[in-house]
Parts: sequence; C-alpha cells; structure tokens
Amino acid sequence: MKVRLPSPLASYTAGRREVEADATSVAALLEDLDRRYPGIRFRMIDEQDRVRPHIRIFVNRQKASSLAQALDPGDEVLVVAALSGG
Repeated sequence: MKVRLPSPLASYTAGRREVEADATSVAALLEDLDRRYPGIRFRMIDEQDRVRPHIRIFVNRQKASSLAQALDPGDEVLVVAALSGG
C-alpha cells in the first residue's frame, strides 16, 4: 500500500516522501516501515506504544481510530507531523 510521509521523516527513507508497505493493521504498517527504514517507527510511536502527540495518521483521508485499525492492500496512508515553534 502507498504511504505518504512528512518531510521530517524523509531522512529515514533516503528523501522519499512516498513509500510502499505491506500490512493488515496500522501497527503492522509501522513495524513494516521500521523493518524497511530502521528508526522511523520510534519517530512516530512512543515508548508506551502510543502515537506521539505531534503525529497524525490518516487512512483513506480519515484519521486512524487506533493502531489496531485494519488495513486493506489498496488503502492509502498519510502520516502528518504537526509544526511547532514560537
């Protein structure tokens, strides 16, 4: 399935903002991305297995309800990183 990533995570994917992954849930998707691009999962998920506060994950343009949300092969996943600063 197609996964679109924010610019801050492109350093893990050799600059690519759109990558492919295989998974049946959001959690499995993040594990697959981490297998392909080591370290990327930790930038999105904290030590308690929760999505970090500045990250939003959308499946087919709807916010993912949980990491357990099921995925289909044709789904499109968008990861958004909030901007912060002063």
